[in-house]
Amino acid sequence: MTKTLLEDRRTLWFVAGLTVILFAIANLPWQLDDYDQAKQAFTSFQMIKEGRWLYQQTPHEHVATKPPLVGWISAALFAITRSWETAWRLPSFLAVIAIAMLLFRAATSAYGAIAGLIALGAFGLNLLSPRLATLVRTDMPLALVIFLIGLLIWQKIRAETGWKPAERIYLFALLTVAMLIKGPIVYAFLLPGIALFECRGRDAAARRPYQSAWSGWWPWIASLAVFLLWVIGGILLTPGFFDQVVMREFIARFGETIHRPQPLYFYLPHLLHKFAPWSMLMIGVAIFDLASHRWKIGAAFREMSAETFWLLCWSLAGLIAMSLIPSKRVDRIFPIVPPLCLLLAAQVHGRVGARRPDAPAGRPYLAIALAFSILFTGGYTLFKIVSSYRDHHDALVVFGRNVRHEAEGRHWRYEVVSAKDEGLLLYLRKTHFIEPDHAVIEWNRGNLDALVASTEKAPALLDELRDASLSSLKSNERKKEQGRDYVLIIHQR
Repeated sequence: MTKTLLEDRRTLWFVAGLTVILFAIANLPWQLDDYDQAKQAFTSFQMIKEGRWLYQQTPHEHVATKPPLVGWISAALFAITRSWETAWRLPSFLAVIAIAMLLFRAATSAYGAIAGLIALGAFGLNLLSPRLATLVRTDMPLALVIFLIGLLIWQKIRAETGWKPAERIYLFALLTVAMLIKGPIVYAFLLPGIALFECRGRDAAARRPYQSAWSGWWPWIASLAVFLLWVIGGILLTPGFFDQVVMREFIARFGETIHRPQPLYFYLPHLLHKFAPWSMLMIGVAIFDLASHRWKIGAAFREMSAETFWLLCWSLAGLIAMSLIPSKRVDRIFPIVPPLCLLLAAQVHGRVGARRPDAPAGRPYLAIALAFSILFTGGYTLFKIVSSYRDHHDALVVFGRNVRHEAEGRHWRYEVVSAKDEGLLLYLRKTHFIEPDHAVIEWNRGNLDALVASTEKAPALLDELRDASLSSLKSNERKKEQGRDYVLIIHQR
């Protein structure tokens, strides 16, 4: 009965449809007030508004620390759609859909329909994927490129074919894209796994042919050279680039003075929790397999296929490498989730595949895990959405939209007084804050019709602005940001 349910096409379409819906709605109401979304959104906004195509700033005029590729994509999408919300969020959404499709296709072709369904469910029905699916960040596009590289290596190992020149060029292109998304962090997710796989390959060479996962040095070195050209250009052309990007953003990640360090084990409990129930399922299946081998780990590894061992190396070595970096944040470990899902598919195939059709494992617990993930992920997502609307997480979005509409209708010239909320500039479609003293001068000269200011700064401004009063427009107070409301100052009528 369970196997029939998991093989039913309607189950697949339900899981796929639910996954896409969760990807689309998990971050509602859309806002830019957390996870450094405003910094990433501002890069493409500044490209369009000021023509800064290679090196951008943050809303508070620090140097933007990420390479510009995702910003270029968002700028191109805005040129097509004329919608900033679409342009900012579509790159991550398209990337997560692409990963889901590639993962399902790879798992199904290699391990069968049930394994493909479980891989898709594991990728879509957890607490990480829906959360990152529409965030204005570079994590999901980077995860897509890393998955494409790892998948290429997996396919090479399965086919047992050598590296061709065209495949090395394709690898170079993918590595270059990764470099222009987030820099050399791509190395941490792939090179340790390749090294670990090659060590086992040398040991196994005497027993059977073993396809190398290593493509040669030139794709890796050439892509790094492209990234270094961007870095050198930034050092030469952008004041503060060396200190803020090279030293603070990159070098300081390996120290414990600037970025808040986390313990070595930081990612493991978070991964067990946010990838549940699939993390528990993987551990359970692994324990069952070891028990069937009478706890002989060496025998289990010897029987493991080369492509499965690559998936293990890829995910486990990436986790270890990222754990060794003192600066940690949960979303940074996301690129190991797709290979974990493919590894889970390989585990499922070993228990319910044609080689072991009578295996007792793989019948009820797969359906139980899938059902639990639907209830857990779906329920948590709905709870977060309701809580976000209740707590007015979109307060500044609504306020900014109302101010823009009022200003457009009345042809107001308006500015935004410097504030802590970086997203405020983007909600009001401005490229720079204005300092209070400068705002007073411009207002009293008659060059401004309205000002947006925080409730903390508004009283002092009203004392110095000629014929100024408060408009009825103000932001709703956000539950977690009390004391940081904003008001609109206009001329008295």
